[in-house]
Amino acid sequence: MRKSFVLLFTLLGLNSIQAQNFDIKDFNEKAETAEWLLNYDLVAWYSTDTLMTKDKERISKLGREWFCFQDSTNTWHSVYGKYENGKYDQVFHFIVKSQSEVTETNEQIDTTFLNKHGQALSRAYAEMKPINDSTSIRFNHYIKENDSGNLDVYIFPAFQPNGTAVYGGEFVYEISPENKIMNDNSYYQGQFLGFKTGEPREIWLNYREKEKPTLGSVFFAWYYKDYFTKINIDNKTSFSTPFNDGGNYTWLNVIKDPKAEAKKKKQKEREERKKNKKRN
Repeated sequence: MRKSFVLLFTLLGLNSIQAQNFDIKDFNEKAETAEWLLNYDLVAWYSTDTLMTKDKERISKLGREWFCFQDSTNTWHSVYGKYENGKYDQVFHFIVKSQSEVTETNEQIDTTFLNKHGQALSRAYAEMKPINDSTSIRFNHYIKENDSGNLDVYIFPAFQPNGTAVYGGEFVYEISPENKIMNDNSYYQGQFLGFKTGEPREIWLNYREKEKPTLGSVFFAWYYKDYFTKINIDNKTSFSTPFNDGGNYTWLNVIKDPKAEAKKKKQKEREERKKNKKRN
């Protein structure tokens, strides 16, 4: 179930249980970003539901460079249009206060603001085009201007139409107004993996090649926490999981026991050797 976006501001609280040697600062920054991403996602859902009731001819003019943003009063806005030939053509502008309060407005957004957001989204998709073209996975994007004036663009697998929750690839770029990639924090495991929703159960995300939880894994766990009984992010030296603490979610981070992990590794190696012997 999707929570009301008003409640989402109080759910996290950033009360992580810190284990020794765990980079809690890095984790909390990712957890804060994941909460913002989830709020953005809710606003996008609400405005898209309203968009689909509008005139089909106007909808046909849209590109994929739609986005959401918060104004100086923290009110959410959703903009739908198309970025082409260095110019953003605004078609729809919605003010989003809640799921039941989505209002279309004729207010024209600043041209420079629109153009740099449209340009950054276009550049981000161009960067991940080889992967995007090689898969049928659907993606959602999120964008936000940072303190330096650059645009942070996040592209993650969407909740798939068949009810599958997908992970394994995240595409994160910081793009300047001059359309340069300033930072690329993308991560792709080489394949996308997923879990069908509909049957609540405990699941494990395999990120054992990574020292720290990635932003994409933290967002996945936070987004789908109500679809599964427990979501574990399995990293090289730690486990992270959101859990329901009396109606409020918080994070539990636990350092792995090196001896136990070494024992598991040896056991796995023995099993592999046995399999190889049988094949030979």
